[in-house]
Amino acid sequence: MSCPERPLQSPNPRWQRRYGRLLLAGMLGLGGANGHAQTPPSAAEIDWRPRAELPEDARQALPPFCEGGYLPSGPAEGVASALAGGAAADLPLEASGLNARYEIDQELLLQGDVRIRQGQFQVSGSQALYNQTEGAVSVQGPLVSRGSGFLLTGDDADYNVQTGRLDVNTATFLLHGPEMRGHASRLARISEQQVVIQDGLLTTCGPGQNDWAIVASEIRLDRAEGFGTARHVRLEVLDVPVFYWPWASFPIDDRRKSGFLYPQFGSSSAGSGGFLSVPYYLNLAPNYDATLTPQYIHGRGLFNEAEGRYLSSVGETVLQVGYIANDSEFADTNPGESGERWGLDFTTEADFRSGWRGYGDFSAVSDNDYLSDLNRSLAINQATHLQRKGGFSYRSAQQYFDAYLNDYQTISERISNANKPYAQLPEVIYAGQAEAGVFETSVESQYTYFYRDNEGLTGLERANGQRFRARPELALPMRALWGFSRPSFSVDYTRYELEDYVLGDGSFDRTVPIAEWDNGLYFDRQGSLFDVPYNQTLEPRLYYAWADADADQNDIPDFDTALQTFRFDQLFQPGRFTGGDRVADTNQLTVALTSRFNDLVTGAERARFSIGQVQYFEDREVTLFGAGAGTRSRSPLAGEVVLNPLDTLEIRSSGLWDPDTGDTEEGRSLLTFHSTDYRYLATLGHTYSQDQLEQTDVGAVFPVTDRVSVIGRWVYDSELDRTVGSLAGLEYNNCCWSVQMVHQGYLTDDQQLENRILFQVQLKGLGGSGGASAQISEAIYGFDERERRRYGTP
Repeated sequence: MSCPERPLQSPNPRWQRRYGRLLLAGMLGLGGANGHAQTPPSAAEIDWRPRAELPEDARQALPPFCEGGYLPSGPAEGVASALAGGAAADLPLEASGLNARYEIDQELLLQGDVRIRQGQFQVSGSQALYNQTEGAVSVQGPLVSRGSGFLLTGDDADYNVQTGRLDVNTATFLLHGPEMRGHASRLARISEQQVVIQDGLLTTCGPGQNDWAIVASEIRLDRAEGFGTARHVRLEVLDVPVFYWPWASFPIDDRRKSGFLYPQFGSSSAGSGGFLSVPYYLNLAPNYDATLTPQYIHGRGLFNEAEGRYLSSVGETVLQVGYIANDSEFADTNPGESGERWGLDFTTEADFRSGWRGYGDFSAVSDNDYLSDLNRSLAINQATHLQRKGGFSYRSAQQYFDAYLNDYQTISERISNANKPYAQLPEVIYAGQAEAGVFETSVESQYTYFYRDNEGLTGLERANGQRFRARPELALPMRALWGFSRPSFSVDYTRYELEDYVLGDGSFDRTVPIAEWDNGLYFDRQGSLFDVPYNQTLEPRLYYAWADADADQNDIPDFDTALQTFRFDQLFQPGRFTGGDRVADTNQLTVALTSRFNDLVTGAERARFSIGQVQYFEDREVTLFGAGAGTRSRSPLAGEVVLNPLDTLEIRSSGLWDPDTGDTEEGRSLLTFHSTDYRYLATLGHTYSQDQLEQTDVGAVFPVTDRVSVIGRWVYDSELDRTVGSLAGLEYNNCCWSVQMVHQGYLTDDQQLENRILFQVQLKGLGGSGGASAQISEAIYGFDERERRRYGTP
């Protein structure tokens, strides 16, 4: 036993010689005031601090709905806790106390502010008795053991010097990292790596606030393996049991462990009632795993979902499937259907280095209603088409190559066979550029084989076949600090080899010469506004485009082409079609002006104003089956305004205004605001298209108190004179759990407004259930960032 050098005072010279190597540390008295017994504080109560008593940096990091946090009240002294430590028989035992009695080679009795340490083990209490013969130390409480990120208290404890085993009665403990506290009737550290907790309770709620807790008759923690097991486990809410597991296994560090995950429960998205699922995680190998999720859905039956993940040296692959053998609700509402339903989603990404990568995304469902009725795990949203795409690509500073197969499953009954998209089997894209003296050369090329099941269709809609397109370009780029000029000439060449072509030979081509000249100047000046220095730019731009295309191209099928919606960005493009089946004719000059205001302190762009117009020198005759022609001599004025007066506020507005008629043809405006901590969220949008659409969209998350927030979104269509979407609900937060409850109205394929109730419960440190959060994130800008910050996810 190694002891410091302050001697004890004793009338017995023999005792005094033996005590000469003991240290008396501290001068604390014994017992409470006036001799009354006091209940010792728990581990959590010792380190708990109200918000006002926390340091400034801790208060800033604390969510507003938390009343306080944990702060170690004493130094950890660089050692691990009693639970994390490892005593060894050959390590010296250090002890101190206010009073001591020692019998040579027999017993040591310490009283008053007792402190004991052996290696990484340390404990303090009111009294300790060390039996040197047996190597046993009995410590009377209230005892405290503190370590790095851990605090332990108890009534009394037994410690074995030879084995390092520690047994604590009526123990409380606190883990600072996950802010998890608990208590146990008995806690035993049976070895350096194993801990057993009898009749234990775990929660992340603050002291005295057992809103939820995990209670078990026995909990075993194995630090060597990185997991724990528990027997007779129950989840309690406000001290009322709500779930029970006979046995559970769970990880206690970053290592993964096979076992049951927390059950999920809630309202099914199908509106048939509630569901209950019990996921099971399979840690199959360090680089691949799986999760099986059997669940019972009221009104439908047993539904199973599974997810498998595989991580290789080049990338990751994920497979998700869902299956129900007999969906009774679906079979009843769809006579003739068997009720067997399934869904599948497969994604893979691979980085082969040196610019090469591979990718794949394949989604399929058994029927059009699977996603709205059953889907909970497939990483695909409700859509009209599910994509199946896979290929390889290469990218460098001068070249780009992409080759893939691409197909779709159409899951909307409103889309006719003639409007279903074509598959690309395959599509190969190559683009490259090079410098040739003062000139710049480039080429864009594309080969595609288009296929669609066109049985029952007539005319051009029956055609399938091959298309090759190439556009070489020669340009003379001239750049300076004050502006740029870039004249260019290109040729757009397209070759078709078609099958089932009803207008004659399916082999034909098209060649269109295109000339462009893009010019811009840059002026700037500096000033200040509200004592903030800024730099203002003035950027006039002239863009000329000419393309001599054959006016009649409607003998070419429409494989992938659509008419572009006119926007400010389209002012600087020669074409008005997307895809490759139409090349527009044009002879036009664009005049545009942009001004920016940049904050010289932060570098942020605080404002941008742009306006422009196209002057047409000839009529546009090329159409996509009647759409796209024009005879007016000038386009509407196209404008954009982007304002960022604050880092948390953005205002965007764009539109088209016809100076000849004075009418606004299109307008889009969106205001988005969020507070720094994302507690406040607000969006206000307006969309207008002349004689077609006018919608107003309002969304917000507004805290009524520190714990209660209102969630809402409303979309109103003025043309239809009806609400086409809504979301309204409440959110409650405290420092250990939260709940979201919302009512959602959404428009279905048959233009009916359906309603459903969504909710989500989150228990801090435990996870949650329900699916409200995902739906809210889709509806309100910034809500996903708010969730990430609130739960500390990356």
